[in-house]
This record gives sequence, structure tokens and C-alpha cells, in this order.
Amino acid sequence: MNLLSVRNVLIVRPSAMGDVIMASPVLSGLKQVLPDARLHWLIDPGLADLIQHHPALDRVIPWSKKEWSGLLRRGHLLSLAGQIFSLRRDLRHEQFDLCLDLQGLMRSRLLAALSGAERRIGFVSKEPGEWLMHEVVSKGGDNTVIGSEYLFMAETLGIDPAMCRFELEPGQAARHWWRDRRNQDVGDKGYAVLAPFTTRPQKHWFEERWIELIARFEAAGQPCYVLGGSGDQEAGERLIGRQDRLFNLAGETSLAQSMAVVADAELVVGVDTGLTHLGTAFARPTVGLFGSTCPYLRTGRLTTEILYHPFDCSPCRRNPTCDGRFDCMRSLTVEEVLEAAHKAMGAVPA
Repeated sequence: MNLLSVRNVLIVRPSAMGDVIMASPVLSGLKQVLPDARLHWLIDPGLADLIQHHPALDRVIPWSKKEWSGLLRRGHLLSLAGQIFSLRRDLRHEQFDLCLDLQGLMRSRLLAALSGAERRIGFVSKEPGEWLMHEVVSKGGDNTVIGSEYLFMAETLGIDPAMCRFELEPGQAARHWWRDRRNQDVGDKGYAVLAPFTTRPQKHWFEERWIELIARFEAAGQPCYVLGGSGDQEAGERLIGRQDRLFNLAGETSLAQSMAVVADAELVVGVDTGLTHLGTAFARPTVGLFGSTCPYLRTGRLTTEILYHPFDCSPCRRNPTCDGRFDCMRSLTVEEVLEAAHKAMGAVPA
């Protein structure tokens, strides 16, 4: 299609947090090529804060898989049908010229089809429903590069991947909240953000390693904030103990507030989780600890260091074969992390 004729674009990428972050540079590329086009993003309401304040985005369209699944499970079919038709009406009112399905699942293809977009383009995948798209492209590109499949999609559309940049923004309310909280805790002193928590045990670094790392930071006078979800509060308390310069914010911050904390950090250390990817997106000195998954090795930023020791079985993703030893993550030492942290922090322009 002639991209220059496009006036309304819908991006369908409802989840997950890390993938939304890595897909977000497509917005910047689209806006540079189509400065007069309106850009919309269909996303889970729990993740909307990620892109709500993106300078290239005109509208966030919330869609809750959880709500629709709950209606289906409880047999509330009329209510579900009403929500489907309501979303369809809303989407078609926008008269989309182009819909990009950046998820490649059956449900995202159905959502793209609901939009009635003149042209629907998505990814090749094992999921059914390719017939709902006008065109599918492979998840190509160099998979060692962050967001490679999204950059490849942009290139397929005729957009120079160099135009696709991270431009996420937590918003003024979150920044003001963090300014006040930071002044209360540490003043203008630099701080580290730790992101130890994620969805699957094989992606975790070991608790004793985190405790040792935090002790090293504390001995050096480095304040630390632990971030995570509501289910991570107790684990966060175990990590920080009762030290004055260590703060557990797990479960206490909104997504926008967590973004603000990361955006001003002197250092971010984390496993393969959205908060770690935010560190790279905000160009903060970041150390990623990867093992059972390796979403990327290169970010185009000197301020990001990735620690990843490939084993014969890695990345195993959802199918570990090590009987719970998680050798790949155990091979990452505290000394390595500290060395990588110094290197990342040293790459910050003076």
C-alpha cells in the first residue's frame, strides 16, 4: 500500500509489558513518515500508562482480555456480545486506513479484524487466523537486537528503523509524585533501581545473590529501590532488610510511578522483566540478567550491559530441563553484575 496516503493507524499490541515497551519505537517511526496521521494503540488498561504520554500517540484504546474472558467463563454471552459490538463500533468510527497487529495471536487478529481497517498487516505465527489479515510478515531482523521484529515490521512498511526511537514518558503527575518521594527519602542523591521479580521462576536470579548485591551497594552508600508488583512485597522486604538507604516499593507504585522511578535512576539492575527494559528505554545505565530467556543482546545503547551465559539448553524459555537448578542464572555472579554496573554507569555522557 502507499503509506503516504495513510491518515489513521491502529496498533494492536495489548500486552505484555516488555513487548509493549519494545514495540513502542514503531510509533516514532510512523509519526516521522506520517506527521499528519492519527496514531492509536489498543492495549490492556493495566498497561495503558506505558504509552499514555507518548508524544507520537493520539489515542489509547483500552481492551481488557480479563473482562471479556470473565464474561465468557460465567456465561454472560449477551454482555460479552454487547462489549464486542461496542468496541467494533468505536474502532470503525475511526475509519482506519492501516492496522498493525504487533502480537500475532488469534485474539489480536480478531481485534484487528474488528477495526475494519482498509489494510491489516501482522506477523506470521503458529496461531490460527492469518486469513483475517491482508498481509503477514515474518518476525525477521537480527534477533539479538532489542525489538528486532518490530523494527523489521517498520522496515517492511518502508520506515527506516533508525527513525524508530524510544520516547516513553511517565507523565507530569508521576514525575511530581516521584520528585516529592525522592526528596523525602534520599534528596538529590543518585539511586539504584532493582527489578528482581518476573513471571516464571527460571527467569529469576537467586535471592541470596540479590541480598549480597544489595549489601555491596549499601556498603558503598548507594541507595536502592526495589520495584515489583503487589505479590512481590514480602520478597522485597526479605531483600532489603531494615537498612536506612534501602526502600521496598514493590506493590506500592502505579505503573506510571514506577516509570518515573526508573526514568531518574542512576542504575537499573534486573532480570528479563518490563522494568528492566524500561531502564534501556529511558537510556539509564542498565544491567540485564538473562538466562532461560534472552530477548536481546544489543540495544544500541552503551549504557546497557547484558549478562547472558549461553548453555546447551538455553534459552529454554518455558521448558527448563535442569530440574530446577537454573544453571544459567546461577552462573551470573555478583562480581560480574558490579563490574557491568560500573561499565554501564561509566558510559553516561558527562
